[in-house]
Amino acid sequence: MTAKKSNIQTTIAAWEHDPGSGNSPDGGQLIQIPAPDLSASGFPTLIENPAEAPAPQLYKIASAEFRYWAAAASLNRASEFWSNQVPGITWQVGKVLPVDLYHGDDLNAYYDRVGLRFFQGNVGARTFYSGESPDVVCHEHGHAVLDAVKPQLWDAASIEVAAFHESFGDMSAILCQLQVPSMRHAVLLETGKTLYRSSRLSRLAEQLGWAIRQSNPTAVDPDCLRNAVNSFFYQDPDTLPSYTPGNSLSSEPHSFSRIFTSAFFEGMANMFKTKPLQDEENLLQVSLDMGKILINAVKAASVVPTFFSQVAVNMMQVANSLFPKSNYVQALKSGFLKHGIISPASSGVFTLAALKKNKVVLDLDHSSGSELPKLSLAVHEYNLGSDNIVVHSAAEVKHFNVAGANLDIGSMEAPAEDVAAKSFLEDLLRRGRLKLDNTVQGSAGIGSQFYAQDGHDRHTHELRKDGKDLILKRLRIDCCFHR
Repeated sequence: MTAKKSNIQTTIAAWEHDPGSGNSPDGGQLIQIPAPDLSASGFPTLIENPAEAPAPQLYKIASAEFRYWAAAASLNRASEFWSNQVPGITWQVGKVLPVDLYHGDDLNAYYDRVGLRFFQGNVGARTFYSGESPDVVCHEHGHAVLDAVKPQLWDAASIEVAAFHESFGDMSAILCQLQVPSMRHAVLLETGKTLYRSSRLSRLAEQLGWAIRQSNPTAVDPDCLRNAVNSFFYQDPDTLPSYTPGNSLSSEPHSFSRIFTSAFFEGMANMFKTKPLQDEENLLQVSLDMGKILINAVKAASVVPTFFSQVAVNMMQVANSLFPKSNYVQALKSGFLKHGIISPASSGVFTLAALKKNKVVLDLDHSSGSELPKLSLAVHEYNLGSDNIVVHSAAEVKHFNVAGANLDIGSMEAPAEDVAAKSFLEDLLRRGRLKLDNTVQGSAGIGSQFYAQDGHDRHTHELRKDGKDLILKRLRIDCCFHR
């Protein structure tokens, strides 16, 4: 629920970007802001658990009342930012996005086309709340925004598409952080105005990262959950292991997402460098410009197995269209080249002359509907109860002939849609994320039970009966990858 409107201005306390700081679970910066009205933006949310909003006022840290308003502040921050970027678009779940701050016992959060789910998890004698962190809230909120803007991605049988969903969540957290004046001031001081440095802006979810490291020290970064400043270089996700320590790259979506997030972050830092003054006002403007570039590029990008490169070229295309007098195209190109999302061999597509030849229709979704083309996939070797299943294939028409870079020379060859889909399925099986329909027999333990301590389901996909077919469908975008 939201605060009742009155003639008296009410003030609440909230976190600037996370309750933790670096490799400590504490030390986050508090801010005081007017109590938010969660129904006021174009992306309204409603906290359903707890059902009643405490009176808006200043509360002690660690109190339930403080956590409520801290979460409300983060939800409002994200809704205000994204509703200004994509006016007129509504949630997949309906007019209002429900939010549950206490969904279960876990170090976790997820979005499931029912709402946003946040958890509490015990580490020693201390309880951590994922909904208390603006980084986590704005990340999950980002999943819901992306699902509203590009619903085709939801069921896509593609590792790279799944990873982009996670990257968008992290990019959402970063962009929403930059809407806070004190955050912009602190980041410029910390980085010496060179934005592409590890900082409180690039370090995401420090407190949750600390909590995870207590039981799994190598699962995440040493001072946060993920850092947008990293040296990861694009590789075909089908060739990567399903799991690695946090300092290596795997095909797991959160891990693989870090390539695009870092290229985005470096591109944004380069955009900031193009400004005559590297000050707080221009940093805010760059964050707003980047939000417009990103969201319009996502809407226009073809859903193919190499989705990263399609988003990248569309970002440059949109930047050229929206900001023709800026140097944003070169700024973005540099970040994508450095991280291998586009190869030098295909970079001719990104010359200004080439971009001008390609007509960009902003806010255009190229796909034919809310679902991707269906593909019958041979799966007899997995003993799933059927020789074939149906998947939603990342098989739209590719509008730009670009590709990621090989590690040696030239461009990487894109995998066929059926190969990418089968690799995605195998990853689900390896990570125990596939839940089988209860009518499926003889699965030989594949898709085994995968539940958290209090019994809530952590499968991300299931096989459902669809007439005579079994079809692979997504249940949720679950962010508990460290398990």
